[in-house]
Amino acid sequence: MFSRLVGNQRAQEALRRMLANGRVPGALLFAGADGVGKKLFALELAKALNCRSPVGVEACGHCPVCERIGKFAYPAADVRDAYEKVIWSDFGDVGLLLPRNRLIVVHAVRDLERESNFRPFEGRARVFIVEEADRLNEAASNALLKTLEEPHPASHLILVTSRPASLLPTIRSRCQTVRFAPVAAAEIEQYLVREHRRSGEEARLAALLSRGRIAHALELNLDKYRSERDSMLETLEALVAPADRMRLLRAAEDLSDAKRKDDFEPRLEMLETLIHDVWLLAQKAPAAALVNEDVRERLARLGERVESRRPARWLARIAELRAQLAVNINRRVAADALLLSMAE
Repeated sequence: MFSRLVGNQRAQEALRRMLANGRVPGALLFAGADGVGKKLFALELAKALNCRSPVGVEACGHCPVCERIGKFAYPAADVRDAYEKVIWSDFGDVGLLLPRNRLIVVHAVRDLERESNFRPFEGRARVFIVEEADRLNEAASNALLKTLEEPHPASHLILVTSRPASLLPTIRSRCQTVRFAPVAAAEIEQYLVREHRRSGEEARLAALLSRGRIAHALELNLDKYRSERDSMLETLEALVAPADRMRLLRAAEDLSDAKRKDDFEPRLEMLETLIHDVWLLAQKAPAAALVNEDVRERLARLGERVESRRPARWLARIAELRAQLAVNINRRVAADALLLSMAE
């Protein structure tokens, strides 16, 4: 049932109306930030369309069909052929397309086109979910248009993306868009306490750090976060202190360590959050506005020493670097330039 999902009440109501009216479109576009639950809503809709024991217009969530729809055998990243076709759930009428090496290839879309023309094998509807639909390459996008132009009445296509503007306008125009917003921190906190038995303090920190992304809150390793945060706090202290180029260069080397390349962007985001907290403290903002409340005293000391305009400049520099990460830049050089420019 949609009520088991966290947040996005408007999206829930929109999907309920579609089901109640018996008018679920053949093509839907679920658009919103990463991690806010778009895929979970897509799977819940697939369950509602096929559930054997529905509760009103929604899925029961407990029958064999509902349980099987949520189970996928995801292929290993190095098995290329597996990503060139639909990846099926344990229920034979619900499948996924996934990107490999950042792209969804044309072979996968052609397999989806073929499969979408078959009548349902077990249920009432076939549902195909395209994850990260903005990863469709040009050939795949053009192939998808054919599927959208000639839909089978019992097939439903759900495109899931955080970057809808990256899709072809002709694809967007053929889909009904359902928009998803970040989930309120209080809702995420309550969910973590209720469903995952997190302590109140840990649940609050995870909820605030998630920035409305429920998936991020669930995946967050707080022990690792606190360890990484200490490193970023030391970097921030080096920026506030009188210029020490060697200390900053060592911090940049640690930030861009090739052995931890997957941590580069999360650590930049962590640095952004710390700077924002320092900025708030420098502006005498209320404590409730802070994300890293558990290190308030350390942040407050930094806030007393920093000129109020500097955090804004720092955040702008980090935003510029993050925008450049879409292309293949030298992260070591970029980290050096970032921290040295921030120290000016």
